[in-house]
Amino acid sequence: MEKEWHTMNTLKKYLPSLIIFSIFEAVAITLWLSKDNLFYLFNFTYIGGFLALGLVLYARKYKYARQVVQLGVGLYMLVYLGLMCNENMQIEGFWYYLFLGVFEAATIHYAVAKIFGPLVFGRGWCGYACWTAMVLDFLPYKQPEEPRRKLGFLRYVMFGLSLAFVSGLFLLQVQELETVMFWSFVIGNGLYYAAGIALAFAFKDNRAFCKYLCPITVFLKPASYFSLMRITVDTDRCVSCGKCKQVCPMNVDLLNPARSRANGTECILCMNCVNACPKEAVKL
Repeated sequence: MEKEWHTMNTLKKYLPSLIIFSIFEAVAITLWLSKDNLFYLFNFTYIGGFLALGLVLYARKYKYARQVVQLGVGLYMLVYLGLMCNENMQIEGFWYYLFLGVFEAATIHYAVAKIFGPLVFGRGWCGYACWTAMVLDFLPYKQPEEPRRKLGFLRYVMFGLSLAFVSGLFLLQVQELETVMFWSFVIGNGLYYAAGIALAFAFKDNRAFCKYLCPITVFLKPASYFSLMRITVDTDRCVSCGKCKQVCPMNVDLLNPARSRANGTECILCMNCVNACPKEAVKL
C-alpha cells in the first residue's frame, strides 16, 4: 500500500512535465511526418524537452529551474533560429509568413506557442521561453514595487504597428523582403530590450514591458482565460496572508479563484506564489 501511494505521489509530482513533453512531442512527430522535414522533430522535441526538464527541476525544488528553461529555449530561438537561421520569430515574422501563405517557421511557432497552445499552458511561454523576458528577469525589480498603471492599451498600439509595418512592405512591393525581415528581427529585438530595460527601471518592475508594450499578449490573453494549466488556491488551507500576491510579477489576484480575477490571463506560471505560500495552499 505504501509503495502504491509513493508511486501515485511521484506520478502526480511529475505529471505537468509529462503533459507538456507529450504535447510538444505530438506536435513534433505530426509536423515531421506531414512536412517530411526532420527539423520539426528536432525543434519541438528540443523545446518540449527543455520545458519538461524545467518542471522536473522545479518538482525537485531546484532554485533556478525556470531560469534554466528560459536560457535553454530563449537563446535557442534568438540565436539559432533568429540570427543563425535568419528566421524572424517576432510578430513581424508571423505576419510576413502569414501574408505569404506559408505555414512554417514563425506561423507554426505562433500557432503552437501563442495562439492555440495557451489553451493548455496559458502564458507559460512568457515565463519559460520568451527571449525578451529572459533578459528582463535578471534585472533587480523581480517583485513590482509600484502599483500597476493603466497603460495596457499600448500593447494594442504595438500590435497594430507591427501589422502595419509588414502590410506596408507588401503594399509598397519592397524588394529583398527576406533581408528586410532579418534586419527587422535584429533591430526589433534591440528596441524591445531597450524599451524593456528602460520601463523596468522607470516603473521598478521587471515585467513592465510584458504588461504594457508586448504585442504578443493580444494573442495570449483570450486563450489563456481557458487554460487547463492554472494556479489555484485551496481556500480551506488559505489564511489570506497575501504573500502570493506580493511575489507575483504580473499582479495576479490569486486570492480570487475565478477565471475572471484581476490580471488572471497574465499568470506566467513562474511558481513564485507556490513557493511563497506558508500553508501550501497555492498549487498548479
